[in-house]
Formats: sequence, structure tokens, C-alpha cells
Amino acid sequence: MIARSARALGLGGIALALAATSMPVAAQDNSEARIRKLESEVRALQRKVFPGADGRYFEPEISAPATTQPATTAAPSTTAVTDILTRLDALESQLQRLTAQYEVGGNAMRLLEERIEALEAANAPPPAPAATTPAASTPAATTPAAERPDPARVAAVQQITKPQTDDAGDDEYSYGFRLWEAGFFPEAQQQLTLFVERYPDHSRATYGRNLLGRAYLDDGKPGDAAPWFLRNYQADKNAARAGDSLLFLAESMIALKDTQRACIALSEFGETYPALATGRLQGQYATARSKVTCN
Repeated sequence: MIARSARALGLGGIALALAATSMPVAAQDNSEARIRKLESEVRALQRKVFPGADGRYFEPEISAPATTQPATTAAPSTTAVTDILTRLDALESQLQRLTAQYEVGGNAMRLLEERIEALEAANAPPPAPAATTPAASTPAATTPAAERPDPARVAAVQQITKPQTDDAGDDEYSYGFRLWEAGFFPEAQQQLTLFVERYPDHSRATYGRNLLGRAYLDDGKPGDAAPWFLRNYQADKNAARAGDSLLFLAESMIALKDTQRACIALSEFGETYPALATGRLQGQYATARSKVTCN
């Protein structure tokens, strides 16, 4: 339809040019041959634009006058030419509408294709890793002994049993506590991290975060321990192990040689938890204070 309309527009331009140069017969020598030539060209235009000649836009045929009038008696009618101009204007308007619709539809299709491509890219599986040659790979037999797990340690860890009760969260915490208590600090760190991430609202969560910090501190990693102590203290200052975490945070800062922050934590602990400072944690508090000089 669009191709046919485009051809019609091109032919319409020719018809307009012909109509613009066709003046009343009296001003153009009133030639009978000139009128027949114009009618012939209009019929040719009809056949090219509308091969079926259904008459939707043009009359099926433009009939010549019934009788030929002498040039000196009357001027031929210009109704056919006027009708052609009107019809061509209508055709051009229709072509413009069709072109606009085509452009809108094409733009919508382009946007849809871009969205589909974006979705496909987002859901595409990651590219497979490049195959390595046997020379580039490291056989297990060549792995340094220091990087291989100690069979004796593996066997010892396997001796630590995991509780099996109707409280899965408590089982996870208790297993981490058993690993820490046995001195398997890296294994305890892994287990307790699993617990605090999987059960953040469990009643044992304050114990888990505090013990995870201790597992790092006891493993000689105060920089990894401090964030867990601070997180547990800030999560709920009234929780069962919030005060413990604040005091252990001070010990982590002492280990990191950050006296200023260590003093801040100790001062906060003494003011916020006086019962602990003079009771259950009195000895630990006094030891920590003796290691730093605070203003």
C-alpha cells in the first residue's frame, strides 16, 4: 500500500504540473487535439495509480464532450481538471498520513526490539571460561603442602558434632560455639557468619555476632573483629551481649594501637553498663583500662 501510494505521489506531481500548465481552451488555441491529449494522460494516470479502476478517488473514465464546440462559441468545461487537482490533494494527504503512521510504527518496533535485546543480554548466561591448556592448569598433586588442609585437623573438626533439634537456628549457633570453644577459629568464623546472616532475628543473634567477633579476635585479627563488635552493640544496646561487644571493641582498638578509640569505647562501656563494669566483666574491664592511658 505504501509503495503504491509513493508511486501515486510521484505521478500526482506530474499531474499537478500538467494541470498547472493547462489553461482554459480559449487561452491555449482551443485545440481539440490538446484536450484529447490531456484526457489521455489523465486516463493513463488512473490506470497506473488504481489499476482496478474502482473509482474510490477518480471517476472510472473522463468522458469527452458529447459534441465538439467551435472555439469561437464556447469554452470547454474545466471540471475534470479541477476534480483531478482535488483528488490528488486528497491522495497526497492520505500518503502523508500513511507515511506518518509507518514512521510511528517503525519507531515503536525499533524500541521494542531494543528492549528485547536488552532483556536477552541481561538473561544471557555468562560466557564459558576459556579452556586452559594442561600446561596452564595446576594438578592437585603439585598444590603446595601449606595450602592443603591438614588431614589431622580435618579429622578433629569432624569430631565436633552439630546439634540436631527442632530449632535449626540454635543448632547453627551452637555448632559455631563448639568450633570456637575447641579452638577451630577459622571454622568457627565460617559457621557463625552463616548463622548471623541466615538468622538475623534469632534470639541467639546477639550471641552469634559477639562470638563471631571473638573468633576473629582470638585468631589474631582485631581488624576483622571490631566491625562485628560494633555492629552487635549498635543493633540493640539492651541485648544480652551488647555490653560484652563494646568492651571487646575496646580490646580490638587496643590491639590495633588506636588509643583514642579504645578510650572512647571504655568510657562508653563504664557509663552505659555500670553493672557489668563492677560485676561480671569487672576484671576484663580493669585489664583493658590498664593497657591504655586515657585523658
